[in-house]
Amino acid sequence: MKSKSLAISVENISKCYRLGLKIDKDENLAKAAFNFIKSPLTNFRKYRSLYTFDDVELNNGNTGDETHEDILWALNDVSFEVKTGEALGIVGTNGAGKSTLLKILSKIVSPTKGRIEINGKIASLLEVGTGFHPELTGRENIYLNGTILGMTKNDIDLKFEEIVEFSGVTKFIDTPVKRYSSGMTVRLAFAVAAHLEPEILIIDEVLAVGDISFQKKCLGKMREVAQEGRTVLFVSHNLAALENLCTKGILLHEGKLIDQGDMDVISSAYMNRTAENLGNTADKWKHTGTGEARIIDVQVFDSNNNATAFIKMGESIFVEFEVEFYKDMDVVDDAALAFRKAGTGENILHLQSQDCGVVFENISKGNKRYRVEIPHVMLYPGVYLISAYIGARRINIDFVQDVISLQVMQGKVSERRDPFWPSRGKYHHQSFWTENS
Repeated sequence: MKSKSLAISVENISKCYRLGLKIDKDENLAKAAFNFIKSPLTNFRKYRSLYTFDDVELNNGNTGDETHEDILWALNDVSFEVKTGEALGIVGTNGAGKSTLLKILSKIVSPTKGRIEINGKIASLLEVGTGFHPELTGRENIYLNGTILGMTKNDIDLKFEEIVEFSGVTKFIDTPVKRYSSGMTVRLAFAVAAHLEPEILIIDEVLAVGDISFQKKCLGKMREVAQEGRTVLFVSHNLAALENLCTKGILLHEGKLIDQGDMDVISSAYMNRTAENLGNTADKWKHTGTGEARIIDVQVFDSNNNATAFIKMGESIFVEFEVEFYKDMDVVDDAALAFRKAGTGENILHLQSQDCGVVFENISKGNKRYRVEIPHVMLYPGVYLISAYIGARRINIDFVQDVISLQVMQGKVSERRDPFWPSRGKYHHQSFWTENS
């Protein structure tokens, strides 16, 4: 018997899918006619095999037969617990099994093996318009969803105005949902799910449909739900939002639970697992300059000297770049790093060796490696592309642009409750606030 303090208990859940059926071609007319006569029974057996796995060993995802190429384990022996009132973040790359897990918890699909125990009513928002009838109006769908959650009409009446105001679709509340945009649909769907007082709220990455202001409202509402002692499960690729809301997290990879624990630890594990530096393709870099030397490697390291492509706001980093000199040089008096915003190309940060009065002299032919410390990076969350440059006496020896990426995630650099929305600034600076009477 599970403790009542547990909202969700998941034990050894696995979900298996069959990718398709192999269709045999008839060799002749007689065989085709015979197969047509017996097709009802054959078709029943064939399509039953799509969702039953009598030919597969359900043993930790092992098919027991190497020939089962049509079998996909979307989840593989996953176990975890969520306490009542806890906010759990679920992270992983695309195809890790996050959405499958939420569908099982929402009882949309059944697990192939394992068991779950849920204590409390669940409201879930997994896809745009989940649970909405397109022919019904927004008003009718609010009452429909409330009824499904076990609410009485009076209960829904008390929450109705609050739901409509939060969703921002007041003018269209009596319009059929099929005429809503995806953004309007998701706003109303979230408002219904969050305001009808479910004991467990499950939200998928669907919030990405909304604009920044609505995302902020949603995060605030989910935080409010969690503070009221209700349970929240939140899947997102936005680690800043997850860390802002969730206390605990789990990391999925290829259907398996890789790690679980505090959310900041899980987000770091996720970043380290998915880190991919653009600098790994140095042979494709475009070089400009005199050609007397060439930058052949650029890497970012964290404060523990681990190569990374992710940091949190406020953390220190080290950028190393290796230069191959094709001849002896008496001086390199200008080395530089440039950061610009991925997507927009906006120049954000420019650092030079001259900033600290460093000049490299009497350089012998061969390879040299330079290390740049950048303490307490306060860039706002986002992806930045790093370029490297070396020069002498105002002459460009070599320049390589956008050769490595660095993703900055929200860190605990302030006590603000809202995320650091990238649209609001480029970098953060410490400030001190007082009241003068």
